[in-house]
Amino acid sequence: MSGKIRIGVGKAEESAHRFIEIWHQAEQGKRVKVPEERLVFEDLETLLRVLTPRRWALLRRLKREGSTSVRALAKLLGRDYKNVHADVKALALLGLIIREERGGVLVPWETVTAEMRLVA
Repeated sequence: MSGKIRIGVGKAEESAHRFIEIWHQAEQGKRVKVPEERLVFEDLETLLRVLTPRRWALLRRLKREGSTSVRALAKLLGRDYKNVHADVKALALLGLIIREERGGVLVPWETVTAEMRLVA
């Protein structure tokens, strides 16, 4: 993991095409640059629905605090445990949060870059 992730809007076909290009380079024995971590949403509406302001605040706070429990995180944020748990679960499914074996959660990324094209 590089410590950086790029979030954006794009078509699934673009991601598949990028993967296939890298695969072919590897098959040919070419030195392959490790691809950057990406999280791509089909459209801006989905991105904004999934990465809400509360979830961004949760990510920022969790990064500042380091590994902690969901219960402690809810207290730090002044939010209901059930809602924080649901947000942590959603962000973990996206790979933006990691669950540790001992039960804590953390943000592995130092930098999250959002990128969107104005013209397709």
